[in-house]
Amino acid sequence: MIGVELSLLASQIKLLLLDFDGVLTSNTVYVLEDGRESVRCWRGDGIGIFNLKKLGIKVCVVSKETNLVVAARCKKLQIDCIQSCDDKESAVKKLAMDEGVPLSQISFVGNDINDIPALKIIGLPIIVADAHKEVFGFQKYVTKVPGGHGAVREVCDLICSAVMAHREMVHE
Repeated sequence: MIGVELSLLASQIKLLLLDFDGVLTSNTVYVLEDGRESVRCWRGDGIGIFNLKKLGIKVCVVSKETNLVVAARCKKLQIDCIQSCDDKESAVKKLAMDEGVPLSQISFVGNDINDIPALKIIGLPIIVADAHKEVFGFQKYVTKVPGGHGAVREVCDLICSAVMAHREMVHE
């Protein structure tokens, strides 16, 4: 059960932004002999993202990395992706403006110090359970599971539940 304040914040989300490494992945990279990289993702995250999109909530990855694996995973999930992002705060502000969504109705899920500027400016800052210690304190919610182990699904389920509960209350 989540608190009333968290539920209210989650029910207002119109845009979910995700870091890639350490959020959608287990923060592990496998480097093959030819230099190609691969990562480990949690398949259930895709179902959570699909459920959010059914509710009209847009999902986008904002990643510091420039990597084919990031683009490939986002393509499979049918979500937008911003790569090579050194300034996540500016990227979040631009996305908010482009999508016509107030910062207060954006959630960002991060795990490391380069996510802090984005976490500080949005309505529902979330970090994964295994986030870097310096990121703790900048969130309103910490996932129960680590990144790459269903953390994104947990966040999606939290937002979906809050949105559905809010819609039921409005229709009563």
